[in-house]
Amino acid sequence: MVTGPIQQPSTVAAAGRPPAARQPGPALPGDLHALARVLAGPAEKPRWREHLVVQLGPVRRGFAEHVRLTEGPSGLYAELLLQAPRLDRGVRRLTHEHAAIAAALLALQRAVELPGVPVEELRERVGHLLRALDRHRQRGADLLWEAYQTDLGGET
Repeated sequence: MVTGPIQQPSTVAAAGRPPAARQPGPALPGDLHALARVLAGPAEKPRWREHLVVQLGPVRRGFAEHVRLTEGPSGLYAELLLQAPRLDRGVRRLTHEHAAIAAALLALQRAVELPGVPVEELRERVGHLLRALDRHRQRGADLLWEAYQTDLGGET
């Protein structure tokens, strides 16, 4: 009689997967939920812009860390391309997105610090940034799925 939980073996042997598949992928930046909460809050609230600046800091640092972990000769993308060269187009797309998102983050930071930029413009920029980050995260997850879950044939 079994009295504890039954341990089921994994359906995919960890030894057969490349190292990147055994570790969680690099997280996307900072606390996006905190940034979204500031965005949703009333702009009339005292120090709304200051709160926005404060929440942008961790997002910018987190995104820079994400780029560091994924790009370069020892990054996740290089490892992916070693295991699945067919993903080159997807990797290039994600890398281009890194540049665009980093530029959007910097432009938003500068706009928030200028008192003459209307609140509605800031809200629009933050919303655009959050959607871009969400799409980037999803594309990265899809690429990892394709890299490690796609069967190119040979076994049934």
